[in-house]
Amino acid sequence: MDAVQRQGLDRNGAFVEAFVPEDEPLRTARRRGEEVGAMPIGPAGGATLRFLAAMLDARTIVEIGSGCGVSGIWLLRGMRKDGVLTSVDVELEHQRLAKQAYADAGFSSSRTRMIVGHALDVLPRLTDGAYDLVFCDALKREYPDYLTAALRLLRPGGVVAFDNALWHDRVANLSQRDPDTVAIREVGRLIKDDDRLVPLLLPVGDGLLCALKTD
Repeated sequence: MDAVQRQGLDRNGAFVEAFVPEDEPLRTARRRGEEVGAMPIGPAGGATLRFLAAMLDARTIVEIGSGCGVSGIWLLRGMRKDGVLTSVDVELEHQRLAKQAYADAGFSSSRTRMIVGHALDVLPRLTDGAYDLVFCDALKREYPDYLTAALRLLRPGGVVAFDNALWHDRVANLSQRDPDTVAIREVGRLIKDDDRLVPLLLPVGDGLLCALKTD
């Protein structure tokens, strides 16, 4: 790829990220998240989550990693008005900030179920086949385990999505072998090789890997 092509991709990427802009509740939630070291999903990825939730007419969603409320706002805005978001995060402060973000965005506390704990301890307690969408944005080296849990939790026709699927351009560079990069590659391979899943890798933000569960 030459310099002109790279410049074009950079310009197009910036255009995509700005196409559905964040409003004040989202910008505030993002700022708070960044102040405590969280890296919430970007605007284009968030808009994709809202689109998926709306397309699925989602009533029940699980997110693994709260992003201090950024991803949750996008998801709640796409869900049905009676939908409930279950948010799992090991960081109590991130959950506190997420609750504040949801309130700032005008969502009642009845629309969310906040669970503080390690995802791999919490997910086994959730109901099989009861969820329309599972969004994963927590420990990257646990992504393959999150996929296993998501396949149990999702109804047929449900969707699982993983943020940071490109992992700062490391996933496409096969010389990168750190545990996080290897785990993200592995979840991509597992999704592609599973006949029950319809895979899609979207180049929004740092990459959003999606899969539709067919049965």
